Amino acid sequence: MLVGVVNAVTEVEELCGRKLLRDGKLIRPQVGDEGVDLYVSTSSAGGGLQMLVAGVVKSMTAESAARAALGAGAIVMETIASNDKRPAYEQIERIRHLRPDMVLLSGGVDGGTITHVVELAEMLAAAAPRPRLGKGYDLPLVFAGNKDALQPVKEALDGKFRFTQVPNLRPVLERENLGPARQEIHELFMHHVMAQAPGYPNLMEWSDAPIMPTPGAVGLMIETIAREEGISVLGVDIGGATTDVFSVFSGKFNRTVSANLGMSYSISNVLASTGVANVMRWLPFTMSESDLRNRIKNKMIRPTTIPQTLEELKVEQAIAREALQLALEQHKEFATSLKGVQQERTISEAFDQSASGETLVDMMALSLLVGSGGVLSHAPRRSQAALMLLDAFEPEGVTQLAVDSIFMMPQLGVLSTISPQAAAEVFHRDCLIMLGTAIAPRGPARPGHTLARITLSGAINDDIELKMGDLRLLPLALDQKARATIVPQGKIDVGAGKGRAREVEVSGGVVGLILDGRGRPLQIPAEPAARVEALTRWAQALGVYPDAPHSKPPHLDAPHPNPLPKGEGVGDEVGGKA
Repeated sequence: MLVGVVNAVTEVEELCGRKLLRDGKLIRPQVGDEGVDLYVSTSSAGGGLQMLVAGVVKSMTAESAARAALGAGAIVMETIASNDKRPAYEQIERIRHLRPDMVLLSGGVDGGTITHVVELAEMLAAAAPRPRLGKGYDLPLVFAGNKDALQPVKEALDGKFRFTQVPNLRPVLERENLGPARQEIHELFMHHVMAQAPGYPNLMEWSDAPIMPTPGAVGLMIETIAREEGISVLGVDIGGATTDVFSVFSGKFNRTVSANLGMSYSISNVLASTGVANVMRWLPFTMSESDLRNRIKNKMIRPTTIPQTLEELKVEQAIAREALQLALEQHKEFATSLKGVQQERTISEAFDQSASGETLVDMMALSLLVGSGGVLSHAPRRSQAALMLLDAFEPEGVTQLAVDSIFMMPQLGVLSTISPQAAAEVFHRDCLIMLGTAIAPRGPARPGHTLARITLSGAINDDIELKMGDLRLLPLALDQKARATIVPQGKIDVGAGKGRAREVEVSGGVVGLILDGRGRPLQIPAEPAARVEALTRWAQALGVYPDAPHSKPPHLDAPHPNPLPKGEGVGDEVGGKA
């Protein structure tokens, strides 16, 4: 591990012409034009932190345990609960087949049940799972349950785990206390789990801040931005095997990992989960099902390949839309208010089964949507990334769109523990590429009917009638702003309530100001010819693809209305870096 870091720093030395190493070690602190003042690091060695979580009630304490683990940057391999429908022997067999890095045990409010928590501990002791990394050391177990159950739980585990106690995740039903468990998971990951990796102890000596799991650091950066700016943020990182979604709504942070939704190793799982028809609805041309399946399977068995033709690029971006949409749906199901909490309700609400545990994800309240991962960050044109985000997430009202062009968020997340202001400044100036602002009315309307009248002043002066089915792009450059007065028609909502006008400042970007009148939920014609016509018209509106269909890759064409900033390191190939 340390060898890899030294090699990377050596490359940075060559690129910047600055001496950073002496005798294989970082020069710290900076002396003249040599060395660095600060070094931080994240780690996803061996596929990242993998955890087993357990709780008494699957939809309550076990769910809180999963939230704590996911928020700490872990992949939750399995959730065990007392009310699991599987018999105990099946649960024990499942645990034995897992090789987690850590276990999180929760259950019972303080002063509540003890029996069920002890039964879970006995099940874990009987299964005796072995750690994934290293040999001859005890698997860490964090107990974050009923404090009254501490002693019998320790006796049940009987020294089979490296036992640690933290305050209860759910001290009372009405409140979650995830912070102490997340902090302990970070500490154990750094000092115990990753200490088994070669060279890791030496790397810890280099670092000026605790080393964090990479997804946990990304989540911390999302939290920092939401807190510092007082906004709601949704971030997504789509990779080859997994897709992570991070959100902060109403000050509450949530993270989910869609472990089988990715663009290479897991691409066939995306097709299996969504179906051929849902992928094909994004293609602005006709293609046989067998051709589509073959292309997807080729990508799975050759995961490092990138699209070589425009048609291949469109297929890949169609699949990406479905992967992102599926990941968002899973995130909505998990990012909910606390279940089991008693609430005062009206008579109509008493019959609403979704009132308890309602999702916190409110797309109308979303201020900033950030995309990351090769298919988004390295799309040949920024307008392609913008359209993928609009199609997959369907933001409502007024939302800023951005991509993390160089995947700096993990390191900035660690930096935010030292200097939140510095992390936020670098995040906006060097990490984020602002695509622009999207205005997307929500509500029912027939094709061609007016959704809203929009008056713009400032960098743009215009009066626009946005109709159902329209997608329009207005030139609003990076660092430019305009004042928008949006007057929705009928029962249409743009964030102030149905039919109520809203005045808001909108910011530009490398794409511009996007007016999305395609409806929420997004309306795609079912008839093939109409679908192709609509998708082609929308792509042309944003300057997404060259005019010639299925031609050479976009980066080989003439300059387009949305050029990539110089020095970005993208646009040299289609769909990502080789």
